[in-house]
Amino acid sequence: MRFVETVWLVTRKDLLIEARSKEILYTTLFFAVSCVLVFAFGFVREGRPLGDAAAGILWIAIAFSGTLALGRAFERERQSETLRALMMSPIDRPALYVGKLCGVLILLAAVELIVVPLVGLMFQAPLFAHPVLMIGLLLTGTVGFAAVGTLFAAMLVRARSRDVLLPVLLYPITIPVIIAGVRGTAALLQAEVDEPMARAWLSMLVFFDVVFVTLALWTFEPVMTE
Repeated sequence: MRFVETVWLVTRKDLLIEARSKEILYTTLFFAVSCVLVFAFGFVREGRPLGDAAAGILWIAIAFSGTLALGRAFERERQSETLRALMMSPIDRPALYVGKLCGVLILLAAVELIVVPLVGLMFQAPLFAHPVLMIGLLLTGTVGFAAVGTLFAAMLVRARSRDVLLPVLLYPITIPVIIAGVRGTAALLQAEVDEPMARAWLSMLVFFDVVFVTLALWTFEPVMTE
């Protein structure tokens, strides 16, 4: 119960601050929408999208906007040594990580509520013809990406060049997640929907989530205390 209470307090704190400022939400949403629109001009010719562009563009927008949000996730804790105070407080360190992860996931979910329909509209893609599989891919892909990103954002919070180092460290590790998300989504957008293949990629994303979240919970405290 104490673990859950700590997670709720950290998540609630982040959401309350963001609800007042809306700084990260507006910035991330504007970046994601701009990314989709720029690619739409390049991959839509005479009203017809090229190939399986929709799946790739969707996950590129999620990954890029997620990186922007993760880069700001621990920015407030860096000011006034708030992060040091949190680490010195008698709370479970993994609970602090899970609380920050939940805050990032809620923020990305809000962005995806706008970006996913926009991609479907701009690329004429039936993204929700199979809503259960599509939501599963989005959920597991976002969790895997954010799990690694939250750990790296915490690790780099004191680094001066953290905005440059974060994508350099994040993308090589999360490439399997992005590939699985793209291929699973593309399987649902084919003329003849390949549901078994989409389920296979979804299962792979679930595996990645379990591995990444477990490793992050295991390494968060050593990373933050050294």
